[in-house]
Amino acid sequence: MAVSVSRDLTVQVLRDVNAVKLTDRQQALRAAIQRGEPKCLGVSQVMLGLMVMSYSIPLLFTEFTEVVSFGVPFWSGLTLKVCLVVCVLSTVLSVVAVVIYSVDMGNHPEVACIKTSEDNHCNNQYYATKLSRGLKSTLLLFTLAQTVISSIFCFLLFRQRDSVGQYASLTQAAPSTPTALTPPDLN
Repeated sequence: MAVSVSRDLTVQVLRDVNAVKLTDRQQALRAAIQRGEPKCLGVSQVMLGLMVMSYSIPLLFTEFTEVVSFGVPFWSGLTLKVCLVVCVLSTVLSVVAVVIYSVDMGNHPEVACIKTSEDNHCNNQYYATKLSRGLKSTLLLFTLAQTVISSIFCFLLFRQRDSVGQYASLTQAAPSTPTALTPPDLN
């Protein structure tokens, strides 16, 4: 903090260089966030969530397995928020969804093609499990992408929170504009 005293004993508190730099940095950070630099990640996350939910609709008409019973495509596609807590929750739920998809695909392999004697086509269960497995593989891929995006988003939000939080007390302690102090009249 810089202080100047004039001949008439007026004390003037000048702007602190560090406080000015801090204020400028905080304003630049706010401007960058308002410009929407993380918008592409948020849009990607929302689009992946919508794709996961829409691709999972045909699973409702196939055999009910762990993925369908737990509703994995629906709750893993809905965890799309931009705050840090929900982003961390999204990452954790995406990892859980990846595990459930993997276990479900391991527990329910494709059914072998049993050709019928009438028209030399495979039975319906073969086609149903083939469709189900293909959809689950696609959903697993989308959920992995969502996990990566959520993790990156969490990292960026956490880093921004730490870089701003440590300077919050400095801006409250020092005034942002110069103030003039006049000495009391002793006569």
